Amino acid sequence: MFRSGRLISHLRKNKTLTESFFSHLNRSSSPSSSSSSISRASNESLSRFFASKSSTNSFAGWNAFRTFRSVQKGLSGPSSRNMSTTTASLLASKKADATNAGLKLLVTEGPYAQKVVGIWLFGCAAWVFSMVVLGGVTRLTRSGLSMTDWKFTGSLPPLSEEQWHLEFEKYQQSPEYKRVNKGMSIEDFKFIYWMEYAHRMWGRGLGLVFALPYSYFLWKGYITRQLGLRLSALFALGAGQGLIGWWMVKSGLEEPESEYVQPRVSPYRLATHLTSAFVIYGGLLWTGLSVVMPEPPTGSMDWVRGAAKVRNLALPVSILVGLTAVSGAFVAGNDAGHAYNTFPKMGDTWIPDDVFSMEPLIRNFFENTSTVQLDHRILATATLLSISGMWLATRKFDIHPAVKSIIGSTMGMAALQVTLGISTLLSYVPVSLASAHQAGALTLMTLTILLTHSVRKPSPTLLRSLSLLPKSTS
Repeated sequence: MFRSGRLISHLRKNKTLTESFFSHLNRSSSPSSSSSSISRASNESLSRFFASKSSTNSFAGWNAFRTFRSVQKGLSGPSSRNMSTTTASLLASKKADATNAGLKLLVTEGPYAQKVVGIWLFGCAAWVFSMVVLGGVTRLTRSGLSMTDWKFTGSLPPLSEEQWHLEFEKYQQSPEYKRVNKGMSIEDFKFIYWMEYAHRMWGRGLGLVFALPYSYFLWKGYITRQLGLRLSALFALGAGQGLIGWWMVKSGLEEPESEYVQPRVSPYRLATHLTSAFVIYGGLLWTGLSVVMPEPPTGSMDWVRGAAKVRNLALPVSILVGLTAVSGAFVAGNDAGHAYNTFPKMGDTWIPDDVFSMEPLIRNFFENTSTVQLDHRILATATLLSISGMWLATRKFDIHPAVKSIIGSTMGMAALQVTLGISTLLSYVPVSLASAHQAGALTLMTLTILLTHSVRKPSPTLLRSLSLLPKSTS
């Protein structure tokens, strides 16, 4: 083992020597050769090889040849298989060195820095995930309009009964109280107030969790320029998310156009707020994966070609998953989940008569509760069918086991998400099931992001190193 290490070390130091060595080794160990032929051919060719390549340093060349001979003797037995094993290990070592040398990492200062930055980014992504779920619960409990003012720096909650009564008086002036919650007790008001307050403070907490470690990593020199620009953009989006949230809430504090319409936030603003959260989450998750996994999982050129086939399917599926999630925001914004609580039909028909009852067409598409729910059903069904098709098609592909596992998980999550959606609909949208359905949408999006990231194109350096690996003879 020690002498094998000396040979590998010697080959690493001389790129030209290494490439020539692999060329001689592969020619001398062709599958058609017998065991004795392999041994004789490799000994003769390697003797000439080391003699010719080390004229300027005869000691180093002879030392490397002696080391190879000792490794070869130590691998006595079925020589063909042992030679193949030795070749594969040397090639794998060379591949790792070449990959690390030519790859542009997002984090400097070694594996430890990679690890801590990756953990931080995944933690921020998990925080955003929890914020989306908490925001869904806030909306489902009709708590989002309980705080009638907004301060950029935040504010303390009411700490005395007098302060609680002052906040309650502000809420009593809002359209929601007058038309929906008239007669509400102050104890019920405290519940919805705390829900909205927790959602806002959780968002501000994310700002600190992101900004403080980011500043530390910059000071330590872990962050490259490319990663710094990407993280700065995500931080700006996160700061803007607070403004979007207040812009959304403000629409629900205005008097509705008709006295028969319940006050609610604009579905367009709600969709903008949720889509922005999805973008931030996806950006953090993708960046974290790129930090800890600079290259996609590969082991051979066959798996690279298989991943390219999967990529052609995964990209449109991921877009469809995103569109379905955004359409769910319009279902929530229009309270369209209560329009028809039957499945698979909508009431007694497949397509209700009032689907095209609003003018203009764009408003009908985004504000008509029947149309919005029908759109979401169609997109959800298309998503399930497309993921099922991808799963069936890729079963015959020669792909990395990790990629195959992700596809299977995506298929299972899609089926679960559709089941949650139907159960939520048939149960008249209870808070528990509706929250689980929203969390399921983000989980499905997580898996599609992971899949797309795992089948992305490897770097040219990795492709060149993979081409040196011996082809399988199965």
